[in-house]
Parts: sequence; C-alpha cells; structure tokens
Amino acid sequence: MKNNLFSYNLVDTPIHRLSGLTKLIAFLLLTFAVMFSYDIRVIICVMIFSFYILKVSQIKFSQIKLMVIYVGLFLITNTIITYLFSPEEGVGIYGTRHEIVHLIGRYSLTMEQIFYQTTKFLKYASVIPLGIIFLLTTNPSEFASSLNRVGVNYKAAYAVALTLRYFPDIQREYVDISLAQQARGLDLSSKAKLKDRFKNALLIIVPLIFSTMDRIELISNAMDLRGFGKCKTRTWYNSKSMNKGDFIAIGISILIFIGTILVSIFINKSRFYNPFI
Repeated sequence: MKNNLFSYNLVDTPIHRLSGLTKLIAFLLLTFAVMFSYDIRVIICVMIFSFYILKVSQIKFSQIKLMVIYVGLFLITNTIITYLFSPEEGVGIYGTRHEIVHLIGRYSLTMEQIFYQTTKFLKYASVIPLGIIFLLTTNPSEFASSLNRVGVNYKAAYAVALTLRYFPDIQREYVDISLAQQARGLDLSSKAKLKDRFKNALLIIVPLIFSTMDRIELISNAMDLRGFGKCKTRTWYNSKSMNKGDFIAIGISILIFIGTILVSIFINKSRFYNPFI
C-alpha cells in the first residue's frame, strides 16, 4: 500500500514547516470554534478555510480516501439517527414550525429540522479536514519535543509520539495479514456472503491483536534496555523552534476563535443562528 492512513506525509509546504505545537494549538482553537457555534455562516467560513489549508498542505485525495468514506458513512448515519430520535429538535431550538410534508406518525419534514441537521452535518464535516491536516503534516517526534518544551513530561510526550507512529504500523500489519490470508484462499471480496466476510475478517483481527501485543512488548523491552525514564529530562533528535510562521498561524486561529465567540454573543445572542425570526 503506497499511501498509509494516518501516516506522516513529508512535503515541504508552509504547513509542514510549522511547529507541531503550533498545529496542535491551531487545531484545538479552530475545532472549539466550530463546535461552540451553530451559526452556519461561521461554520461554512471555517470549512472553506480548512479546505484551503488542506490544499496548501498538498495532501492527495488517495491518501485520505478511506478516511473520507468512513467519515461520510458516520455523518450520514448520525443524520438519520438524529432525525429518528428527535424529528422536532429544530422546531424546539428555533421556536417556529414550517412544515414541508407530513411523513408518518410523529415524523414530519420541517424547514427548521432540515436547517438544524444541515448545520450539524457541516459542523462535523468542517472538523475533518483540520484533523487530517494535523495528523498528516505533523512529525510525531517533532510534536513530542514541542510538547516537552512547553512543560509536558517527556514520558507523556513520547507516548503521544508512539501513538501517532502506531497507526500506519497497524495498517501495514493488517494489509500484510489480509494478503497472506487471501493467498491461503480466504475470501474477503464482495462476492462472499456478508456472514462469511465477517467471519473471515475475524481471522485477520485475531492475529493482528497478537502481533500488536508482541510489538508492544518488543518496544517496551527496547526502551527499558536503553534506560528510558531513568533521567528527569532528555534531549530530542527532532526539535523545531517557533518562528514567524508559527506566530502568524496561532494569531489567525485566535482571531477566528474570538470572532466566533463574538458573533454568538453580540450578533446571534445565542450559539444558534436563527433565520426564521
């Protein structure tokens, strides 16, 4: 597999040149701004900004295709479940009711519900590019060193780095086991019945779990043999100092965050934008 899910993509772009700490701060600020606001105008602006940054990062669609499919399925499922359990949630939030069509029983299609669920859908969708940018443009070791420089214990920082490195390793291991099992006649194609595909998938997951446990033990022993955790401090091979670009990125993120709060407080007088007033 040429492109690995969650793997660091080494490209020389303005986003890659930013410190890992800068990208974490920007990610948290922008994510909180989107999650706090239910103003579709603000959410769309942040979404356009995040897709622009995604383009600047030179992340190819082939790298994130699988992730986009899974996220898309989750968003669609979330939208359907939200309507099934709360078909009048939008009516309760906006205080008006404009019915388009009555479906069955307590289920009716209203403009308020459509607007609410569209806003909610875009809210979640706008966060996805931010997470992709953070994962695929951040060197795990450099990110760990950045965390350590701001006061995070180096053991915790190193654990974060190992976690980020572990995702592509797991994916490669899964692909290797899957190909080995298919070479032995295990059918995982769409031609097989759903029951058989599920059963065959378990035959991949079980050895994946055992190989994962072996890998964890191997890494733990290697760290112990090298005296990891013996000293109170440590040096880092990958370390990046904050520069002008980092401060600009953090400044832009803070402005977007503050702007979102101000719009909710002074313009909407609420977290929700109500076009039905």
